Amino acid sequence: MATTPSQPADVLDRRALNRAFLARQLLLNRRTMPADAALEHLVGLQAQAPFPPYYGLWTRLENFLPGELAGLLTGRQAVRVPLMRGTVHLVTSSDCRKLRPCVQPFLERSLITTFAKDLSGLDPAKVAAAGRELLEEAPHTVGDLTAALRTAWPDHPANALSNVVRCLLPVVQIPPRGVWGQGGQPTYALAEDWIGSPLDTEADLDDLVLRYLAAFGPATVKDIQAWSGLTRLRAVTERLRPRLVSLRNEEGRELLDLPDAPRPGADAPAPVRYLAPYDNAILSHADRTRIISDEHRKAIATKNAVIPGTILLDGFVAGAWRVDRTRTATAVDVQLFSPVSKRQRAELVEEGERLLLFASDGAAPRELRIADA
Repeated sequence: MATTPSQPADVLDRRALNRAFLARQLLLNRRTMPADAALEHLVGLQAQAPFPPYYGLWTRLENFLPGELAGLLTGRQAVRVPLMRGTVHLVTSSDCRKLRPCVQPFLERSLITTFAKDLSGLDPAKVAAAGRELLEEAPHTVGDLTAALRTAWPDHPANALSNVVRCLLPVVQIPPRGVWGQGGQPTYALAEDWIGSPLDTEADLDDLVLRYLAAFGPATVKDIQAWSGLTRLRAVTERLRPRLVSLRNEEGRELLDLPDAPRPGADAPAPVRYLAPYDNAILSHADRTRIISDEHRKAIATKNAVIPGTILLDGFVAGAWRVDRTRTATAVDVQLFSPVSKRQRAELVEEGERLLLFASDGAAPRELRIADA
């Protein structure tokens, strides 16, 4: 691990922490690996919207094409499923079996805290049992599932009933939802039915923590809890401590890490990267200043919690982007948060043109529009 002469070897300043994190996220150098291997390394990709995972893999992998990920979904080798923090993630089917039992306590807790008033006088277990019976017959759109449940519980809000099923049953959203270039309402199926095998019977929290550190570390216990939505994970990290190394950030907080994980040092070059909307890289820590400043977090915040695509310059968020696509043309609009150098602008243009080609599926006309701060 590279350090400055005045910095103790076990202390990571913000730039060194940034570079270590970007290395885990496959954002320092594009990798040549299959999409399913990248999904497993990253412990899935956030997928509130159907297509951000495609951009997430595009920015990390060499020669990634949308059909590879779409094929994993239609072939049932990958699924869209509520996982960490109750957020829909796109993961391999193997990881669905492992991860879904781990987050069950969070899903149950969030159901009660979010819908306590709407669930008054209702037995959630009975709603879940009714939902299971319906889904064992066939997959249901959320609307159809809710309508069927309301025949038995007409006095309770539809959103509360559908979330009972979402939180208490292991459900996945099935294609065409999430398939590149296609549309489709969220349609639920039972995970074990869709992937053809049961979920793990026990939650392996040790493995969950180790995998988080491999993809998001070095990290504090609070970071791990913020990513997963789980609490009381310090007991897990203490159990794992003989297998970990202890580092510190500039504020003196303990950062846990895997002994052989990459920590390339503060001087490692960080190329321009266009991160996907909702990218895990900016949403998976309690303290996100390793990649985005508090000021820029406010700049991308919206009332409806939509997280735009963001741009990394020298490893840190320095702008936002969005695709404006019509039936006849595709544009990528970039908004910078501060002035950039000529070299950085040239890199922004080069990488933006690559993004534009990907977003448009190669079709013309295309336009990259960069707005200065």
